[in-house]
Amino acid sequence: MVWHMIIVSTDGSCLRNPGGAIGWAWVNHEGPSRAGGDRSGTNQIAELRALLEALKAHPGPEPMIIESDSQYAIKCASEWLPGWKRKGWKTATGAPVKNLDLVQAIDRVLAERSGPVRFRWVRGHVGNHFNELADKLAGEAARAQAAAPIASATEPAGPEPTAAPARPEPTAAPARAAKKAVRRTVKVVEEVEEVEEVELTLF
Repeated sequence: MVWHMIIVSTDGSCLRNPGGAIGWAWVNHEGPSRAGGDRSGTNQIAELRALLEALKAHPGPEPMIIESDSQYAIKCASEWLPGWKRKGWKTATGAPVKNLDLVQAIDRVLAERSGPVRFRWVRGHVGNHFNELADKLAGEAARAQAAAPIASATEPAGPEPTAAPARPEPTAAPARAAKKAVRRTVKVVEEVEEVEEVELTLF
C-alpha cells in the first residue's frame, strides 16, 4: 500500500530570550494547523515544543516530513538524539542534555509512531509560505501569552475563625444563697440543742 506523504512546517517564537513568553505552531501543508504557548521559556524550548506537538498530532503510519528553520531542533530530533541516549542522556563532553524533558518526549513519540519521519531544515524568512505561516502563528501565540492576565497566587480568604463562647462569670447570687442555707442549718441545730436542754431539765 502506498501512503500519502505528510509535510508539516513548525516554528517557535520567544518574545524576550530567555525568559519571555513563548509560542509554538505547526502547519500541515494540506491545511490543518495548531498553535500554543507558555508564559516563559526560550527560543530552543519553543522550537522543540513545535516539533513535538507536530509529531503528536500526526501519529499514523503515513510517512512524514517535518520542516523547521531551527537547526538546533532538527539536530536534536535526528542527529544528536541517538548518541545522547546511548550515553545516558549526556552530551559528548559529558554535560547533561539541555531541555531533556522535551528531547525525551520527542524520542518517545518517534518510537511509538509506526510511520517513518524525516526532518528537513529550511531557511527562514525567505518567502516559504508554510514556514512564514508557522512563524506568524507562533508569534501570535507568544504575544497572547504575554498579554494574558497572571492568575493571583493567593487563595481567597476563608471565614474568620469564631471565638469560643465566653463562659459566664459566676454571680454572687449562688454564694449568697449558700451562706443563707448555712445560717439556717446553724439556727436549726441551735434550736434542736435548746429543745434537748429543755427536755433534760424536765426530768
